[in-house]
Amino acid sequence: MTLMLKNASRKAQVMAQQREELRPSGRPALTLADISTSSASFLEGAQHFQMRDLNVTVNAPPTSREPGVDGWKLLVEKISRNAFHNSSARYDTPKCDEDTRVELTSEIMDRIMDRDNPQRLLCITGAAGSGKSALQQTIAERCESSGILGSAYFFSSTDPTRNTISTVVATIAFQVGSHNRDLKQAISKVVVQDPVIFDRSLRAQMDILLVRPMKDVRDSVGLDLYTLPHAILIDDLDECQGEERQEELLNAIRECLLTGDMPFCVFIAGRPEWAIRTALAPNGHLHALAYHIQLSEHYDASGDMHRFLQRRFKSLSTRTPNPLSFTERNIQALVEAGSGQFIYVATVYRWISERRASPTERLKIVLNWTLQRGQTARPFQALDQLYTNILLNAKNAYEAVDTHSGRDFLLLFKIHHTNSVSGLARGSSAILDGCSKDEVAQCLDLESDSLEVLISDLHSLVSIQGTGPVADNSYLHIHHKSFSDFLDDKERAKDLFVPPTRVYGHLASCCLLHIIQAEDSNFPIELFPNFWRLGQVSAGRIDGRIENTRIEQIIDFTQGGGWQIIDCANVRLGLKAGYHRALWHDSAIEGVKSRNPEAFEVMTTYLEKWKQEYDKIGGETEE
Repeated sequence: MTLMLKNASRKAQVMAQQREELRPSGRPALTLADISTSSASFLEGAQHFQMRDLNVTVNAPPTSREPGVDGWKLLVEKISRNAFHNSSARYDTPKCDEDTRVELTSEIMDRIMDRDNPQRLLCITGAAGSGKSALQQTIAERCESSGILGSAYFFSSTDPTRNTISTVVATIAFQVGSHNRDLKQAISKVVVQDPVIFDRSLRAQMDILLVRPMKDVRDSVGLDLYTLPHAILIDDLDECQGEERQEELLNAIRECLLTGDMPFCVFIAGRPEWAIRTALAPNGHLHALAYHIQLSEHYDASGDMHRFLQRRFKSLSTRTPNPLSFTERNIQALVEAGSGQFIYVATVYRWISERRASPTERLKIVLNWTLQRGQTARPFQALDQLYTNILLNAKNAYEAVDTHSGRDFLLLFKIHHTNSVSGLARGSSAILDGCSKDEVAQCLDLESDSLEVLISDLHSLVSIQGTGPVADNSYLHIHHKSFSDFLDDKERAKDLFVPPTRVYGHLASCCLLHIIQAEDSNFPIELFPNFWRLGQVSAGRIDGRIENTRIEQIIDFTQGGGWQIIDCANVRLGLKAGYHRALWHDSAIEGVKSRNPEAFEVMTTYLEKWKQEYDKIGGETEE
């Protein structure tokens, strides 16, 4: 019996080995269930035996991804939700009225729908306010209703989640992949295989995240790529930071999405700035591939602007006891004042229709501005005059309130505007690098709702939006880039212009006061060197009055024990050494030396001490 069992055991091992060798690749090994239900038992015919110490190994099928890693989730973390055409961040976005831009929208839709057209790139360029974004929004909605919208990405210079190139490819891949389950799984797989793909070049990202998965799905499951939604829309390319990055995106689109085996039609809109202008030039790399529409040259928006105001004023007439003010003559006056800039009539309507105002009275005000100016202005003069008068009205109303006595409306607004556009402490690790409105208020030592009060008469130009699920992440949002251009141009803004030296000088002054008054907070200690440095960089030749103010601030800070507070503060040594870098070669230091040698001696003692201590440890890189 023992011999019989040994022979049976050896026979079982040999048969199992033979079965394993004959098993087709990819099929799972036999399981206990297979053994118990098999019609051909490898112990067939054996009787009166017992099995001891029998080990059965069950090999599970190989997995295609690492345990616990979700590639699609990793992708979602890299997208910009605010860039979607139907994002909540763009809830009040302009679009073409149903009876405006009819021929143009039809022309664009016909070209997008024509899958046989060799020109699969459409580009529309035009000046600020010419209606590009409204047109792009309209096209996005029509493509969506037609089932052909593959992806839409709307850049915005004032939204830190969509003013850089970093989230573009991931967002496009997410939207395209969401239309097909197999493609979604293929994209998820490549993210798991290469989780640092989002740090690679745009071309590599576009190839690995989109092109290769589409080809893999086509070859593996027979997916006809031309059944996928094929319209890829990109708006306001010029509002992406960095002209070189804009050029890189255009190159990636040409090399990856416009090749013969990809099904896409790409529609790009933006101002005719360097990247897109050179690409579309006669010798540019996109010239032969693109159908180029130039709004300012080929399309007169006057008729659309007239119809826009007719429709809007008709709805406003129910809010006023004197609807006769909304006459054809007044509408025509506003259209002529707009000089073809759709943003002009859109902004006029926004301002006139604010809930807290009388539409009739505000219409009279705008018409007075227009009539005083005459009809011979250059294209942006009317828009600049509109911005000027709206800002002046808001300034006068704000500064007339007793509790706002001593506050500079234009300076405070410019600080929030700078934070919205570029981040107040750009280039540093400071927390104000694209901070919330409440953090700005904290730095300025103002109430948490100070921004809401500040812009209470500016809702036609700006609003408050959030970048996250909580209100503390909200910030100032500029409705249109043309308003930012106006604020940043001294020739256009004139007396309303606030130079960067005043912005950063005021912020630096606030930091010095914080350090002395709030010794338990490291908040201003970290920010001051950067604000002081940015004030110098943007200053050029510093005005004498500003220089005197800076000197007095340093002397007062020194006499108030500010350097001792920093020395005792629990902050990294590299940050303290940053004070030496920011101040040591500053012209104001010589002024301190000549006016108050004692204060100069105290200040330089601490600055040299921090630098020597930092150099002694090898000048470790600041975190």
